[in-house]
Amino acid sequence: MRKAFGLLFLVLLCIPLVYYFLPEERLPAHTKIDKLVVMKSKGTMHAYAKGKLVKVYTIAIGKNATGDKEREGDKRTPEGSYYINGKNPNSGYHKNLGISYPDKTDRQEAKAKGVSTGGDVKIHGLKNGRGILGKFHRFRNWTAGCIAVTNEEMDELYDAVAVGTPIIIRP
Repeated sequence: MRKAFGLLFLVLLCIPLVYYFLPEERLPAHTKIDKLVVMKSKGTMHAYAKGKLVKVYTIAIGKNATGDKEREGDKRTPEGSYYINGKNPNSGYHKNLGISYPDKTDRQEAKAKGVSTGGDVKIHGLKNGRGILGKFHRFRNWTAGCIAVTNEEMDELYDAVAVGTPIIIRP
């Protein structure tokens, strides 16, 4: 019985290690992504080049995942059509791509409610110094409203996505 328990423990310990070290498909070299589509409910971000799907990323989003961002501090990821409006190689979260939230509609809706829209919504890697988490960060939504990927994925997105690239964020 003790040997069976030990073997079961060893197997259960190995499963997360296999997940962590199992290589994932890389974005083809020199790919230029021309559209990103986030599906919040599925936890995915689809990358397109020349109208064709080239990669699907598994993501983490805002802690309060259901619903559109309504105000600063609600920990929701916005929904709508935006564009990449900046790139930061020196982010506190292993590089980032800025998202053009809030737009005119977002500002009008927040003003009608008497609240601040918030801002600084990004696609980013893991917090500096915590890159070792790798793919395990995907097990729960943890951001303040941003879209998070692994550091390796952020490196490839940073190189493949230009400022001005559209990003559609769906429920």
